[in-house]
Amino acid sequence: MSKAAQITFKDFRTRFATEDACREYLFQDRFPEGFVCPKCGSREYYYLKTRRSCQCRHCRRQTSVTAGTVMHRTHLPLTVWFWAIYLCATDKRGISAKGLARQLEVSYESAWYLLVRIRSAMHDRDQNYLLEGIVEMDEAYLGAPKRGKKRGRGTERKKMAVAVSKDEKERPLFMRLQMIPDVTTGTLQTVINGHVKQDSTIECDGYKSYPGLEGVKVNPSKYQVGDLKWVHVAIGNFKAFLLGTYHGSCGDYQPYLDEFCFRYNRRFRPAQLFARLSRAVATSCALLN
Repeated sequence: MSKAAQITFKDFRTRFATEDACREYLFQDRFPEGFVCPKCGSREYYYLKTRRSCQCRHCRRQTSVTAGTVMHRTHLPLTVWFWAIYLCATDKRGISAKGLARQLEVSYESAWYLLVRIRSAMHDRDQNYLLEGIVEMDEAYLGAPKRGKKRGRGTERKKMAVAVSKDEKERPLFMRLQMIPDVTTGTLQTVINGHVKQDSTIECDGYKSYPGLEGVKVNPSKYQVGDLKWVHVAIGNFKAFLLGTYHGSCGDYQPYLDEFCFRYNRRFRPAQLFARLSRAVATSCALLN
């Protein structure tokens, strides 16, 4: 998607005003090289206009553009979905369910339904990318500390791992944020295995859980006050995002981490964010619940 289409607000309003226009765009997103039956792999099909789905000529399976994605069996119009995707993609502050319900004139439950699934698509999309090269890594804590309880790494507050890759000029490239139960070597190894390429270099603060990490080079010796700059910037920006849009407390933080990372990792092409997010939604996996 390096050459994703740039869509302005004016283009969006005119281009996606009807259900048929939205469905055609989703079809191109999901099948960029032509229809492929998800059951048998055949490319021959015919369109059932009354059912708004494609039927395979070989196995006769019917497939809609939303089947198997986070939009699976949705009862909301596709135009509402597209407006929700557009608003989520273009507002760097994010949008709450109440704000989305107000702008789309839908119920709070419908707005919540949309946001949960759009954030799931963001998560699925970013699972395809691994951090590499030099990666700053640290932990952060979310929520207010309880009175009389421990602070720092012994706190009962919710914990997240923060990793930011950099280029040779020390500029930030990509970010991953992951909720973690603790700051043990085993937990951090799980984060590394899921989000960082092997043989990358991890810059950290020298905490005892880092030297035992496998598959990466740990470099704690560089750390001084003021180092790990981009990790600390990421933590500060995420907390400002959380406080400004969602008022600080979200229960399950991971979907909000996924949303923040998705937008941050594509910050250099803001005009393409809608096209990239619509592709993520069209190629996502359906939620089980």
